[in-house]
Amino acid sequence: MASLFRSAEMTLCQLFLQSEAAYACVSELGELGLVQFRDLNPDVNVFQRKFVNEVRRCDEMERKLRYLEKEIKKDGIPMLDTGENPEAPQPREMIDLEATFEKLENELREVNQNAEALKRNFLELTELKQILRKTQVFFDEHEGGANPTESMTRALISDDSIARQSTLGPVQLGFPEKQFESEEFFPCFVAGVILRERIPAFERMLWRACRGNVFLRQAEIETPLEDPSTGDQVYKSVFIIFFQGDQLKTRVKKICEGFRATLYPCPEAPGDRREMAMGVMTRIEDLNTVLGQTQDHRHRVLVAAAKNIKNWFVKVRKIKAIYHTLNLFNLDVTQKCLIAECWVPVLDFENIQLALRRGTERSGSSVPPILNRMETLEDPPTYNHTNKFTSGFQTLIDAYGIASYREMNPAPYTIITFPFLFAVMFGDLGHGSLMAIFGAWMVLKEKPLAAKKSDNEIWNIFFGGRYIVLLMGLFSMYTGLIYNDVFSKSLNIFGSNWHTNYSASFVLSVQDKMIDPADDGGYDGYPYPIGMDPVWQLAKNKIIFQNSFKMKISIILGIIHMLFGVSMSLFNYTYFKNKLSIICEFVPQVIFLVFLFFYMVLLMFIKWFMYYPTNVESEIKYSPRCAPSILITFINMVLNKETIVDPECDANMYAGQIPIQKLLFACAVICVPWMLLAKPLYIMRSRRKMNYSVSHQQMQAATGNGDAEQPIHNNTAQPIVGHGGGHDEEEDLGEMFIHQGIHTIEYVLGSVSHTASYLRLWALSLAHAQLSEVLWGMVLNKGLVVDGWLGGIVLYVIFAFWACLTVSILVLMEGLSAFLHTLRLHWVEFQSKFYAGQGYAFLPFSFENLLDSASQTAEE
Repeated sequence: MASLFRSAEMTLCQLFLQSEAAYACVSELGELGLVQFRDLNPDVNVFQRKFVNEVRRCDEMERKLRYLEKEIKKDGIPMLDTGENPEAPQPREMIDLEATFEKLENELREVNQNAEALKRNFLELTELKQILRKTQVFFDEHEGGANPTESMTRALISDDSIARQSTLGPVQLGFPEKQFESEEFFPCFVAGVILRERIPAFERMLWRACRGNVFLRQAEIETPLEDPSTGDQVYKSVFIIFFQGDQLKTRVKKICEGFRATLYPCPEAPGDRREMAMGVMTRIEDLNTVLGQTQDHRHRVLVAAAKNIKNWFVKVRKIKAIYHTLNLFNLDVTQKCLIAECWVPVLDFENIQLALRRGTERSGSSVPPILNRMETLEDPPTYNHTNKFTSGFQTLIDAYGIASYREMNPAPYTIITFPFLFAVMFGDLGHGSLMAIFGAWMVLKEKPLAAKKSDNEIWNIFFGGRYIVLLMGLFSMYTGLIYNDVFSKSLNIFGSNWHTNYSASFVLSVQDKMIDPADDGGYDGYPYPIGMDPVWQLAKNKIIFQNSFKMKISIILGIIHMLFGVSMSLFNYTYFKNKLSIICEFVPQVIFLVFLFFYMVLLMFIKWFMYYPTNVESEIKYSPRCAPSILITFINMVLNKETIVDPECDANMYAGQIPIQKLLFACAVICVPWMLLAKPLYIMRSRRKMNYSVSHQQMQAATGNGDAEQPIHNNTAQPIVGHGGGHDEEEDLGEMFIHQGIHTIEYVLGSVSHTASYLRLWALSLAHAQLSEVLWGMVLNKGLVVDGWLGGIVLYVIFAFWACLTVSILVLMEGLSAFLHTLRLHWVEFQSKFYAGQGYAFLPFSFENLLDSASQTAEE
């Protein structure tokens, strides 16, 4: 619990481990997760360290596991995750793991290569089957003619030829028609398959390269074919090209090769084509059988690997982390002992020693490890114990800056102040209940939701802050009850203290007039039991009344919050025994803030208690029209001016107000030079006194060691340069004055600006209430005014639209806006009073953190 309010006490230790026991001891420390090791070999290259070969072996095993995981995911096989956390294997078990992974990888690669070769053969046979089937039409046209010339003429005037003529020009083979009367001039042909999207460019290239002396026919393959290399489904087309002569044949084949078209033999005789088609079909059936058996074998291998791959990943990553940590150690001169330096929490010192003892017993070593505490001037890391409830709030603080060592931690106080200030801006019982229900659902379903490990960043942010969301919703429900605001309507629990009759005429009349609490005919004389009276939701002057209330509440909460932040600095100064800062910084800061701004808060309470709307005329000085403005009173106090009021009214809210205000302001003004000069002057005086004392002692020592009778003619104390005097001392004092001046100006001006900054509580609360009222009046109200059965249908549709706008705008967008403003109030206005945030986080060697980060990286 102490580390929640202040970071845990840390100590630097030196660890001596026997080489045989080092692996097991580091493994136990990784399971414990409470030790942060330092790199004792910062100048040694990573590839020159002792255990670099073991790290490389782990990298190779991890590569093989990633390959197996990729193949398992490709087949859609579920990987068994039992949630177990196996211990790190012993070094001798690495050989068995390597052999297992090597066998699985080789077997899987061999199966994949065989399957790819079979699929490539299957693809070739399928394409050949399509060629034999599609080109049959072309040859039927050729054989149906009286002679080759006649059949070619019919092909040239077919629909496809006419279409090409319109785009590529006249299609002619370039031979006189009489040349085809002889069989030796019968055109040759090639047939093949090409990707469908390459057909237009392929056709143009053939036409231009062959100068129109070729004839191309093509037909699409309806079903997609699987690419054996990538596994993608591709669409292809069958083509056949007629040409004349060997020269064109060579040119056509080069063009086909350039477009990566696959050429297949296609017999000209119908009988040969039928015989080849029958052989192709037989081979395809045989390949289907072999492919099925290959896929079954591959599936069995992957299913067996999927059962253990999660545990294998854990084991390999633990082994790799252990050897990576061992590379941070030093070897002694005998090469038999490893030396490490590490930061450990003092309270967990015994647990760490027990873990080292367990590791020694596991390794079978007879030499116990030695853990010695060391003295150091280095700042230790900051470590705050957190759990699933406090971790979200601690993350908000750490996002601003890691606390300095043993500095007061704002997180436990933020657990209350953060959701409360958020609720002041988001006060609505309806919207707060939606947020609370969402947060409660995430909390109740915490384990199954955490097990899913979604890679959606927005969802992970919501889930990580589930307790913050729940508390913000609950606090918003409370402030919504105080505001008496539920989706811009009131929650009338106790009945109004204005009228007991809520007739339609009264509601309409209230909306048309300003409600006056001094009206004895409308007001019963005592306030509503909890929060605001519901009648204010109907009043025309609702905003005027609520603005006055919320604005003053914002200032009151802000000044109390800042005073609390200043008081937290006292705990820091007391812990670090900094009495000078208590006298020269804390005391004047509290006086300045209390005598000016907290006094303004007291004036608000005095005004609330002294001025009532129902005071009789005999008490005219306390009537509503005599109530002074707090802002004007505060400004006149600072400017030393008198407040001008009605002659019948009393300018003072209490007896002796003016002298007291002058005294308070004078004390606040004195605090400014107090903060500015007291600390630097005291330090400067202390240094001079110390320098004089050191110089005097040195002179006495010199006189005593030399001629004792020689008189000392110069008794002036000179600054000792070796003690930090001279020019360096002047620079330090100058920097000290500058730093103190900046700090003083920042605090004085910040007290004013930070007080005004808390008015955002009022502004966002007003904006939220008005947006809620606009959505009710301009959206949902349209469905409530429609009568009859049609009204139910209209209301059903409009309610869905109103609900979407409410959740998206008022809950999500307004909630995010209020969240960011609340975060700013804590980071700037609150934490700046006592929190430096200049430390660095404690990052222990922990298998749990390592595996979590590795799983997130794998999902990305």
